[in-house]
Amino acid sequence: MTRVGAAATATRLRLPALGIGLGATVVLLFAVSLAVGSAPVLLAEAVADLLAGRDSLAALVLVEIRLPRALLAVMIGASLGLTGAAMQGLLRNPLAEPGIVGVSGCAALGAVVVFYSGLAALVPFALPLGGIAGALGAVALLYALAGPGAGTLTLILAGVALNALAAALTALALNLSPNPYATLEIVFWLMGSLADRSLAHVWLALPLMLAGWALVVTAGRPLDALSLGEDTARSLGFNLDRVRLQLVLGTALAVGSAVAVAGAIGFVGLVVPHLLRPLVGHQPSRLLGLSALGGAAITLAADIAVRLAGGPELKLGVLTALIGAPFFLALVLRMRHEAAT
Repeated sequence: MTRVGAAATATRLRLPALGIGLGATVVLLFAVSLAVGSAPVLLAEAVADLLAGRDSLAALVLVEIRLPRALLAVMIGASLGLTGAAMQGLLRNPLAEPGIVGVSGCAALGAVVVFYSGLAALVPFALPLGGIAGALGAVALLYALAGPGAGTLTLILAGVALNALAAALTALALNLSPNPYATLEIVFWLMGSLADRSLAHVWLALPLMLAGWALVVTAGRPLDALSLGEDTARSLGFNLDRVRLQLVLGTALAVGSAVAVAGAIGFVGLVVPHLLRPLVGHQPSRLLGLSALGGAAITLAADIAVRLAGGPELKLGVLTALIGAPFFLALVLRMRHEAAT
């Protein structure tokens, strides 16, 4: 057996064990997330009361506070990890992340517009609905800018333009906000957090995330073909324009709904695929599901960490940025070193 064949066989044997390990880690962290909080509640007691139908304080805290937070951490982390791996495969760029096509920035802008207009205080769930509308609007604007049949470079440039426009309009809204308390609330929301979320937020985001996940996962084979080059992918019969639209729309649904309910949580979609890629090889389809599990595990762990830290609760997006930014810089330096050698 050749060295390449032996490496491929080892990778195939490693995948099930890695998937089981990541899945077990997510389950363990999910249980820890249910058990951790400011209120001294025993998880076993809360579950027993819930199963017995007793409306105890422990059962109320579990269902109304901790369960939605843990579920959203899994859903958002999985969305970021999955779409991060997909964007890196689509753009064939290891520095790509889910927000590169402008989805995150426009989703945040949609929520800020709702804040600024006062609809957030008048209409239930206007904030997440505004974020979702912003994400879907990003897809329309992206293809309006890039045009039909846009190539990879054009999509990236259009995404950069959308991110810049969304950031400028968000800053303008903050600058012109007549109410300092509303400005402070917008800034806190933009930092990203899972605090004070309910099961209603879960049910609002879940259908859109499921649709986004389905669009991304079913593009695994075209992504594998794209790793060999666009000409090769076309020769294998894949419609690259349709594949790009499928992945961008899937990313918009998954990441847009995540931003809509939790604010901006960065770097998870960049970091997770890089941590897992050396373990699974460079075939994008193998990385998708594992990146979803890895993203869920990292987001759960980060949310547990912000609750265990002393003092005022640190925003989840701030913590992921503090962890992800040095990783990003290290990645850039490593790529620079590899290019020089």
